[in-house]
Amino acid sequence: MTVLLSDPRVAAVPVHESGEPLVALSAAFGPAQARVRAGLANRLVQAQTLLPRGLRLRVVEGHRSPHDQQAIIARYTAEVRAAHPRAGAHEIPGLVARFVSPLEVAPHVAGAAVDLTMADAEGNELDLGTEIDATPEMSDGACFFDSPRISPEARGHRRLLAAALHAAGLVNYPTEWWHWSYGDRYWALKAGVGHAIYGPVPPPQPLR
Repeated sequence: MTVLLSDPRVAAVPVHESGEPLVALSAAFGPAQARVRAGLANRLVQAQTLLPRGLRLRVVEGHRSPHDQQAIIARYTAEVRAAHPRAGAHEIPGLVARFVSPLEVAPHVAGAAVDLTMADAEGNELDLGTEIDATPEMSDGACFFDSPRISPEARGHRRLLAAALHAAGLVNYPTEWWHWSYGDRYWALKAGVGHAIYGPVPPPQPLR
């Protein structure tokens, strides 16, 4: 059974903050040069070396501010209510969490997650079944990592991606093939680790 980020077991995982800084990924991971925790950046470098020659990880998003996270939650909650008019109030959080995490446990807000895909040596993105950020409603569930609604080629690409990222210590959020994390509460729960090492990134302090 899929464990969603809205599951109380995720919020129950304690955080022992490591204090690792955010760092910008190099242009080798794509033009976004997303910011992530240093430990996650190192693991992405490791994962890159595990891909077949000629393939590259392309990261499109890393750290996200609480404000941006809340905006996505609000927008998608409205979409879910419109798409599932018979869903009860108790069902909505779980439906929303298939695509966007509750703010208090959000891996992106902790700098612990990346949204990524793969590209070839010429920079052309590979077919992984859907676009990044295709919602369950938009994709008819093809965004789920193990969806049967994708081609054999796309399934093979997802397995290549997973093999490299799992070997580097990351975990996937199974309703989003593109979302991988390390060090956050969801990672700790899935990896069987006693605590997370990355909590929400504090806002920058004003200059004195």
